[in-house]
Amino acid sequence: MRERYNRSLPKDLYRAEDVRAMDRYAIETVGIPGIELMRRAGVSAFVALRERWPEARTLSAICGGGNNGGDAYVVARLAHEAGMDVRVYPVAPPNSLKGDALTAYQGYRAAGGGVLDFIPADFEGAEVLVDGLLGTGLDREVSGLYAEVIKAVNRFSGHVAALDIPSGLHADTGVALGVAIKADLTVTFIGLKQGLFTGEGPEYAGEVVFADLGTPPEVRHSVKPSAMLLPQWERGLPSRPRYAHKGHFGHVLVVGGDHGYSGAARMAAEAAARVGAGLISVATRRAHADSLNLTRPELMCHGVETAEELRILLERATVIAVGPGLGRSEWAQTLLGAALKTDLPIVADADALNLLAANPRKRDNWVITPHPGEAARLLNTSSAEIQKDRFTAIRRLQAQFGGVAVLKGSGSLICGPNGLPSVCTAGNPGMASGGMGDVLTGVIAGLLAQRIELFEAAALGAQLHGAAGDEAAKTGERGLLASDLMDSLRRLVNL
Repeated sequence: MRERYNRSLPKDLYRAEDVRAMDRYAIETVGIPGIELMRRAGVSAFVALRERWPEARTLSAICGGGNNGGDAYVVARLAHEAGMDVRVYPVAPPNSLKGDALTAYQGYRAAGGGVLDFIPADFEGAEVLVDGLLGTGLDREVSGLYAEVIKAVNRFSGHVAALDIPSGLHADTGVALGVAIKADLTVTFIGLKQGLFTGEGPEYAGEVVFADLGTPPEVRHSVKPSAMLLPQWERGLPSRPRYAHKGHFGHVLVVGGDHGYSGAARMAAEAAARVGAGLISVATRRAHADSLNLTRPELMCHGVETAEELRILLERATVIAVGPGLGRSEWAQTLLGAALKTDLPIVADADALNLLAANPRKRDNWVITPHPGEAARLLNTSSAEIQKDRFTAIRRLQAQFGGVAVLKGSGSLICGPNGLPSVCTAGNPGMASGGMGDVLTGVIAGLLAQRIELFEAAALGAQLHGAAGDEAAKTGERGLLASDLMDSLRRLVNL
């Protein structure tokens, strides 16, 4: 399974315009010449690709007409000076270069480096290909010669290292603009671009390495971050006192499991138990209440058909998880309505969100966990529009519905009242299977039951859920089941 990001990455994420402002600050206020920043970028990238592929002896570089191309010329010069067999393909004519990019090109030529005056159909003669085609300023679909070059790069069977961002990937949204280079390694400079970590970004970026280019902290402090990167799960929850009893760790009530969907409520309930909630009750259809806990007798399962029957269970609960397998029947609407009348913290998912889309409301003490399709219904748009700009979507969800919103998917986003999204990079494509969302609902509810604050429970829940999925996928992503995460959840909360 390909590594998603370097453990040593800083937590602050930025939009492309913010990183450009940081770059200007470094040049104009700190006094670092632009060509020196370009030289440092090239050195950082060359060191990173040599560490990643130490045996490589051949390198090709594609160079555009801007500073991204200038960075690539620096890498090519360093590779040439190191004795590598180097081939450079200038997509923009060298006589069109200006400023620092021109200086970098001249430095490469002065070192004895040559250029080829054509773009080959492929780059099979090299072990490593450096992408210096387009930078972070791209805001429209790639077309013409540049699109053809990107397609040729993606046919290349060797290793690809992108400079700052894979060409064709939108730095702010993580969307491929028609076509984008699929890199194995991305070395990004000055500030982390938020689009590298959500949506299509992780697929195109590969492993991300960060280089601050020796700029002082004041450069990064000159602008505010647009998002935050959550760390990998490396610790469990705090140890418990010896005198603890089950009442100290909350009582989760899972509401759901309509006819044919009892498994969803069952998985949410076990996930809440596996992360440490003290008691777990399930309010479900009477027809299968007696059988729901046959393989997990610790769950207290109740057949509930009316709001009054649910009210009795609500009086004992400390947290509600509503939606897994709930359906959209009159029964579902009745139970959701009863849950929403309480002051208890709620985790709402699945059909609870679909019902909420038809009757929107705002609430401060809940976590909503939509996937892009559910988010589209909540915001009255399409899932394609949600995926075009996940950062805008998560802010809209939180503003419209309150509490904490979790937008699931590659690079899940979590946003609370302060409006600054956090990005969770844990997880893998094997988790694209039924029931994974139900497990996440139970995980977050189980953390809330242990008196963890709303946003922290959502963020920790996303990290823990993704980490459990990654651990469970070590034997293979394909065929991964939601229930496969249970043992990993228990292990990880006890690290």
